[in-house]
Amino acid sequence: MTKSNSDKLIPVIQELQEFAYNQVGSMTILRVLGYGLLLLALFDIVETIFPPSFMNPVWEFQTFGALVERVPVSLIGLALVFYGELNVRSKWEFLTVKLLSWISLLLAIIFILLIPVGISNTVRLSKQSFNQISNLSQQQLSQAEQVEQRLSQAKPEQIESFLKSQGRSVDASNPQELKEKVLSEVSQAKEKIKLQAQANQSTQRLNLLKNSVKWNLGALVTSALFFIFWKTTNWARSK
Repeated sequence: MTKSNSDKLIPVIQELQEFAYNQVGSMTILRVLGYGLLLLALFDIVETIFPPSFMNPVWEFQTFGALVERVPVSLIGLALVFYGELNVRSKWEFLTVKLLSWISLLLAIIFILLIPVGISNTVRLSKQSFNQISNLSQQQLSQAEQVEQRLSQAKPEQIESFLKSQGRSVDASNPQELKEKVLSEVSQAKEKIKLQAQANQSTQRLNLLKNSVKWNLGALVTSALFFIFWKTTNWARSK
């Protein structure tokens, strides 16, 4: 190599050295940020889980969804902590990254196991919601039928007197027609109760299904990402 070529390489080498020094500072900042995000994620998890209410399908389903939606912070935190592998690390970090690598595998297993639980709770909540709405509509229908029965047995004059006591204007010229009109209104109210119950059941089922699909697919993706973290951090476990 000629002297002129050496002179040309010196600035390039110096620039590369400066870049390497700058990378060291950048890695430290990114890793500190990663540890901070992991701590914040841990605080969120504790706040979400406690107080626990296991065997309660509503709590289990909502907690499952909350954990899935908070996962991105943990994933970003891990990516930042693992950045740079073992280069320029303090002694305490060697054990930390090894532990975090195994925790990644544990979380991958946990989230994959949460999927059957999420599906099971979806079915349970769907049945529970259906029964609650059905029971409420049955109570309303029963009350309406009682009113209908009393009105059908009442004299037209009694119905007229009752409506006046409620502040409703009535046409007293034809009491029998008035009675039939009121009975028709009660019949329409019964039909409205049935239609409203069906609409509520359909809405509740759709919302539950949308959340279930989103959260269960999210858990599947989350499990895969944590597994990838574990698999690609063999350098942390072999130290």
